Amino acid sequence: MFSRLNQLARHLSRPLPNYLHTSAFAATSRPSVLTSRVATAMAAAENSKKMIHTAGCIIIGDEVLGGKTVDTNSAYLAKYCFSLGITLKRIEVIADDEAEIVEATRRMSSSYDFVVTSGGIGPTHDDITYQSIAKAFDLPLVLHEVALEKMKKLSRPHPSQREFSWDVDSPARRAKLRMIQLPYDKELPDEDQVIFVSEDLWVPISVANGNIHILPGIPRLFEKMLEGLKPRLLPRLVDPEGKGVHRILFSTPLAESEVADYLTQLSGKVESKGVKVGSYPRWGKSRNTVTLVGKDKEYMESLVSEVAEGVKGRRVQVEGEDDDEGSDKDT
Repeated sequence: MFSRLNQLARHLSRPLPNYLHTSAFAATSRPSVLTSRVATAMAAAENSKKMIHTAGCIIIGDEVLGGKTVDTNSAYLAKYCFSLGITLKRIEVIADDEAEIVEATRRMSSSYDFVVTSGGIGPTHDDITYQSIAKAFDLPLVLHEVALEKMKKLSRPHPSQREFSWDVDSPARRAKLRMIQLPYDKELPDEDQVIFVSEDLWVPISVANGNIHILPGIPRLFEKMLEGLKPRLLPRLVDPEGKGVHRILFSTPLAESEVADYLTQLSGKVESKGVKVGSYPRWGKSRNTVTLVGKDKEYMESLVSEVAEGVKGRRVQVEGEDDDEGSDKDT
C-alpha cells in the first residue's frame, strides 16, 4: 500500500507538461504571423499609392558586368525620370545572384519611392529575378492565370519548337511558365501587382512591395513598358501634369578652371531655389558646357543673361551646336 502511494507521489511530483505555454504559443503564433503579413501588406499598399519624389534603378545581369551586353536601360530611365520630375538617386548593376538581388531590392524599396529593375525574368536557369524578389519580401511565386492566357494568345513558339504544345508538359513549356510565376501578395489587389501596359504584350510589369517594378532587360520592351506605365505614375507626381525638370545649356569657350569660381558663387545663390549648376568638359572640343537644372522654369529663365555673361558664352539648345575647331581645353 505504502509502495503504491510512494509511486503515486513520485508521479505527481514530476513536472507537468507546460500545456499553458504550448497552447499560448499555438494561439499566438499564427495571429503573430498573420499580423506580420497584414502589416507588410499595408506597407506595400502605402508604397503603391504615395507620392513619387525619388527613384532607384537596379540593372540585373552577369552579361552586363561581363561586358557582353551594354546597358542602355538605365540611361533611358534617367531621361524618363527627368522628364517627369522624378529625382533618380541611384543606379546599380548587380549580378544574377539571389543574395545581391534580395539585398538591393530591400534597400532600394525602403529608400526610394519608385524602383525599377531590369533583366533576369527570362526562361533560363540564370533568370532568377522573380524568385529572388519574392524571397526578399517573403512572398510566394504564383502562376498568374491572366498572364498565362495572354501568353498563349500572343506568343509564338520558336521555329525550333515545332512540336510545342500548351497542353503537353515539356521542358519548354515549364521554361515558359517560369516567366509568369510572379511574386504575389494575396492581401493586395491584383491590379496593383500585375500591370499590363499594352494590348499586344503578354509580359506584365510585376510590382513587389508596392514600389519595386520588375521589367525585362530587352531595351525595346523595357522602353515600351515604361512608357505604358506613365499614366499610372502621373497622378502620383508632385507635378501632376508631368512637366518635369528643366535644363538650360550654355556653351562657353572658357576652361573649367576659369569658370570654377563664378560657378561656385552661382551655385550658392540658386541652391535655395532648388536649381543645380553643372559644368561638363568636352574633351577635344573648343567649347565646354554649363547647365542649370531645376523645376522653377521662370526663375531659371531670369538667370540666362547673367550666366551667359558670367561664362563668356551663350545659351544653346543642343550641346555642340556652335562647335568650331580648336585644341583640347583644361579639364
